[in-house]
Amino acid sequence: YSTQKIPLLTYIKKNKNPSNKTILTSLTLTAAMATSVMADNATATIHVGQGQQKIYKEIYGQFAEHLGSCIYGGLWVGENSQIPNINGYRKDVFDALKALQIPVLRWPGGCFADEYHWMDGIGPKENRPKMQNNNWGGTIEDNSFGTHEFLNLCEMLGCEPYISGNVGSGTVEELAKWVEYMTSDGDTPMAKLRRQNGREKAWKIKFLGVGNESWGCGGNMRPEYYADLYRRYSVYCREYDGTKLYKIASGASDYDYNWTKVLMNNVGHRMNGVSLHYYTVTGWSGSKGSAIKFNDDDYYWTMGKCLEIEDVINKHAAIMDQKDPKKQIGLLVDEWGTWWDEEPGTIAGHLYQQNSMRDAFVAALSLNVFHRHTDRVRMANIAQVVNVLQSMILTDQKGTGHMVLTPTYHVFEMYKGFQEATYLPMDFKCDSITVRGDKRAKEGRKIAMLNTSAAKQTDGSIIISLANISLDKAQKIDINLDGFTGKTVTGRILTCKNITDYNDFEKPETVKPADFKNAKLKKNVLTAEIPAKSIVVLNIK
Repeated sequence: YSTQKIPLLTYIKKNKNPSNKTILTSLTLTAAMATSVMADNATATIHVGQGQQKIYKEIYGQFAEHLGSCIYGGLWVGENSQIPNINGYRKDVFDALKALQIPVLRWPGGCFADEYHWMDGIGPKENRPKMQNNNWGGTIEDNSFGTHEFLNLCEMLGCEPYISGNVGSGTVEELAKWVEYMTSDGDTPMAKLRRQNGREKAWKIKFLGVGNESWGCGGNMRPEYYADLYRRYSVYCREYDGTKLYKIASGASDYDYNWTKVLMNNVGHRMNGVSLHYYTVTGWSGSKGSAIKFNDDDYYWTMGKCLEIEDVINKHAAIMDQKDPKKQIGLLVDEWGTWWDEEPGTIAGHLYQQNSMRDAFVAALSLNVFHRHTDRVRMANIAQVVNVLQSMILTDQKGTGHMVLTPTYHVFEMYKGFQEATYLPMDFKCDSITVRGDKRAKEGRKIAMLNTSAAKQTDGSIIISLANISLDKAQKIDINLDGFTGKTVTGRILTCKNITDYNDFEKPETVKPADFKNAKLKKNVLTAEIPAKSIVVLNIK
């Protein structure tokens, strides 16, 4: 594998006497990858006057579960911690999230949500009962971070809270009372209890999830049974004092199209939205591979797997269109991202993984996909915000107080201008590459070497993202801005020496954004050369 830097002899040894067909397939892949090096200039036309669909800011949502050190040691250290904090919230993490302008934060899970009983997490902390987190390593949960701590954090960050309700092990009454506790300003029992616990005014809650992964850790239910449960639970999630709840049904795992079909048939417009979970993962059993030790073939496979989410969205959306042609029900990808093996030496079940430039590409490509489907995709929540899976931030759990921003964080920060911008349609042509497939794509996947998105921001300027997937070849592109004459272009670039590069506590800035100067604007034509393995965001005014 000359372009992948894997000698063919090594490949044969690793695959234990592969067949001639296997060797031929491998050589064909090498040829396809080599062909991409000889690419002509990419071309694009952005139709500035044809944009209609808004890119919802909630697509840049985050997810915080009681899992590992996401909450404790990540978001929350407590008021008495030696680590600098604001009312118990870790200050450096809070400041980083504030700068990211996160629009929505999902909590308390995840699988944890369907074992969480909210009344255990209110009142004086010393009186709150402990529980065992059965889903994630058997860790003892002390409930010191509960409803008040979460909702106050959302207020401080200026983001919408997204509450995941307990359907798996809870009751209708329990969820109904939680909604009342959070949103009622009247003379009601739960509003009185909230006031006794120190919060006079109700919080503003919009997003309410009725269960999580009800097909799996949330109850191992059949879709017909869950549909009936949803209808029952949603009735008793009342709307108090002007609150308008956006009720979200527990939707499918990636390729389970029947689940969506049953919910659309049996629930329909009783739900405002339905969730979808999609992880870029090699497999759910055995090793998922290292987050930082991988070869070029692994990298390209990851790009293909990541982009497969577009097919999944299209198929779920087509099912929804049959019952909801006006697209009033949203599709919420409220768990997505990479899932690799836990880092060696970390606690089993805490899902702590490093975050390399490969993960940054998964973030950029996924966000570009979501932009194209905002007629149906109303929210997305990457998993998870701190110290778990494809996180924005990593914190040192040894008490040093160190924090590091991941390459994925930098993508979200660079892409902030897409929030609430108007998506712009584009005609696009570039070279492509065929990468190895899996059970659903045995013949391989064909992916474009450049992945891009464009939008018109609220101030009238144009924002363009350009991700060059190639590991060894710069990509030149000429972009015609149809209907827009720009005067200035500025840009930033995220790249690295090696695709396996990452940030750690000793070297926190190995991967970080820099100014991008290699773009020229002449009237309504933009020309740029995008270096190999780089993500560029341009702003044109």
